[in-house]
Amino acid sequence: MTKYFAAYAAAAAVMIAIDLLWLGVIAKPLYRDGIGHLMSDTPNIPAALLFYLMFPVGLMIFAVVPNAASAEWSKTLVAGALFGLFTYATYDLTNLATLKGWPIGLAALDIAWGTMVSSVSALAGRWAMSWFSVT
Repeated sequence: MTKYFAAYAAAAAVMIAIDLLWLGVIAKPLYRDGIGHLMSDTPNIPAALLFYLMFPVGLMIFAVVPNAASAEWSKTLVAGALFGLFTYATYDLTNLATLKGWPIGLAALDIAWGTMVSSVSALAGRWAMSWFSVT
């Protein structure tokens, strides 16, 4: 049980750290320019917390745990990337389909970001699970 909690905690910590850096610093001007008229002055903290608690569970279910026994870490990387691709594409493509003026470039960037952050977070979870499996 410890290895699963460690894997979840590692995936969540990495996801939160790099996503907050991305959203709060690096890409903030891009989002403001593209969808600033939709952005809140302050984030909805309960919704953000719920997302950051739930998303790593998905990474655990679909990327980390199914590939934990494999010697090939690339399987976890690919599964995490695909999970990110599908989840972020669901959000961005739905917005493109239903919202006026949703920027296609921002959607593509966000999907690429989700793919990358998910793969890295899944690898962090896999590393923690492997480390706690040995000890």
